[in-house]
Amino acid sequence: MADVPTSGSAAHWPRVIAHADMDAFYASVEVLDNPALRGLPVIVGGSSARGVVTSASYEARKFGVRSAMPSAHAHKLCPHAVFLPGRMKRYVEISRVVRRVFESFSPVVEPLSLDEAFIDLTGTERLLGPAIDAARDLKRRVLEETGLVASVGVAPTKMAAKILSDLSKPDGLLVVGPEILREFLTPLPVERLWGVGRVTLARMHAQRIRTIGDLARRDPSELKGLFGSMGPHLQELASGNDSRTVEGDWRRKSYGEENTFARDHALDSIELRRALIAHGDAIARRLRADGVRARTITLKLKLARPLGGGHYPLITRSFSLDGTTNDGPEISRVAMALLAKVDGRDKIRLAGVQVHQLERADDTQFGLFESAPAEDRKRDRLNRALDSVAKKFGDEAVTRGLARAERAAPSRRIK
Repeated sequence: MADVPTSGSAAHWPRVIAHADMDAFYASVEVLDNPALRGLPVIVGGSSARGVVTSASYEARKFGVRSAMPSAHAHKLCPHAVFLPGRMKRYVEISRVVRRVFESFSPVVEPLSLDEAFIDLTGTERLLGPAIDAARDLKRRVLEETGLVASVGVAPTKMAAKILSDLSKPDGLLVVGPEILREFLTPLPVERLWGVGRVTLARMHAQRIRTIGDLARRDPSELKGLFGSMGPHLQELASGNDSRTVEGDWRRKSYGEENTFARDHALDSIELRRALIAHGDAIARRLRADGVRARTITLKLKLARPLGGGHYPLITRSFSLDGTTNDGPEISRVAMALLAKVDGRDKIRLAGVQVHQLERADDTQFGLFESAPAEDRKRDRLNRALDSVAKKFGDEAVTRGLARAERAAPSRRIK
């Protein structure tokens, strides 16, 4: 575990933000449940030709295996690795324990996925001690509660905290205070900044911008001409200025399910409809479990038309309901209606469904003199019964006739 010391108490920082990230989460859970895998290169993801690596142990990473890499390429890099299909239900179970640990340190926790979150430690020093001690204690508690390790970064900004947790892996802790924040950022590669993707990075390199310091020293008006409104924003981040706060509000969430098919499917294929039904049911179960309903439904399709560099055209279509829903058939119905509006002869490589504009279920009210229609009450009773069966016997115990998602890798469960 490595610490970057700060001068002075974090109590005097404008904000104290931690970013905690579980190390090789899915692969680590597999090793936890099967100690015979310890020390072996473990890869979680689809093993088909279309499979994608979802998680790789550090033993596998030594061979160059990384998340989001095609499984076929991972096979070539590490042919002796143990490939596992993934167990999302188990990962969710462990994630809930981790989330409870995070929330015991602060009421303001912003989850980014099942295995990472921002935690606002501002003002907690009198209760938890100095921020670096609180972060050490958080790592210890996660280990005690789950048997897994987390890497943590602590800084006065979200961006810096995320960078620090990445740099501290595996099983590390890095802390940077405001007085040395810009000095810390200056030599780092510019791609460490949020918003600098593959295309933007190439354009920055063409302008001789290779480090965060290079970007910080450029004139904002010049950057606006080169990169639009994103240019000055990235320059602010490069200068250590990031005003974004940790958002613990549940309204920030979206729920989603997607899968890459083992083979391409036509727009009108039964396999594509099956996947959308399965995704709608899975999302609805999670909405009901969290006591949330959604208003907007989005269909996501990736076309099987290579653009080069492993990239494919992406299509999204959205529709907002008059009310809100946590019902799988309704979510799937909207997704398939959106599918019917997609033109073209391209086959589909990936299909996903997301829901947005969330409301607490107990906030959803009927009119002043209106009660829930009988059909809605009947559907709610059926869903509660199905949820009880799924909780006891698993999600696949009872499914609708066509519900089946052909997965090339475990879902990342977008939050």
